[in-house]
Amino acid sequence: MKIKRSGDAGRLEIKYHTNEDGSQLQYLQFPAIEKAGIATHAFSTRIGGVSKGIWSSMNLSFTRGDDPKDAYENFHRYAVLFGVSDDRLVLSHQTHTVNVRVVTEEDAGKGLTKERDYTDVDGLITNVPGLVLTVFAADCIPLLFVDPVHKAIGASHSGWRGTVSRMGKVTIEKMAESYGTDPKNLICAIGPSICRNCYEVSEDVAEEFKKVFPGHESEILTDDGLNEQGEHKFHLDLWNANRIVLEEAGVAAKNISMTDICTNCNPDLLFSHRFTNGQRGNNGAFIMLK
Repeated sequence: MKIKRSGDAGRLEIKYHTNEDGSQLQYLQFPAIEKAGIATHAFSTRIGGVSKGIWSSMNLSFTRGDDPKDAYENFHRYAVLFGVSDDRLVLSHQTHTVNVRVVTEEDAGKGLTKERDYTDVDGLITNVPGLVLTVFAADCIPLLFVDPVHKAIGASHSGWRGTVSRMGKVTIEKMAESYGTDPKNLICAIGPSICRNCYEVSEDVAEEFKKVFPGHESEILTDDGLNEQGEHKFHLDLWNANRIVLEEAGVAAKNISMTDICTNCNPDLLFSHRFTNGQRGNNGAFIMLK
């Protein structure tokens, strides 16, 4: 499969793992997170699961109409990749909030092997080794955080609403409050998501970004003018917007790894809400403290 990359190619590395049935699981990693040595991570692709039809094959969602048994097997395959049992995964409950949950040992398995006792959680942080924090996206941005000093990690979901509300900053502040994290020490990643060229937004969304990112309009917005229907449209760069959020929160630019793979440009590799008009599964972003 030929992958279309944006910007500086090669930021994300393609990795493979042999499933228990002999099939190949394909996932993506940023070298910088692995080199930190205290955590391991993966961004799922569509390849290596058992789901069929519009969810083919690595759907990581129980809420989009897929057979729950197939979705569960897909999660199980990522548990195996991380070398843990299924009850070590902890799943978010995303509703485009900036709520961040401090994950403890008691949360092990929630969302997969036992019911969640929380809702409206778009970010997870922990300092417990062996728990796999799991968030989801299908054009929105998955953010990962590693604090090698205090041995803590985080994972957050940041769509346009989360980005306007600075989800990355909120997650960092929660890590600072909970673990003493200094953002200067953080290693962060902006995962596979929709690119600027593919992400057309309405004028009201663009105005929100202009208000929240003064002085950065040219970095994150392209004004397309009026379309044939007389609507004022823009293209939005969520990648750079989240980079700005992280840098303004105190993360060193050199410690931010940014995706070079767009979900909408690569619909055979990744689920894209926009490309499929919502007929799709979920991509997953996983991170575990060793």
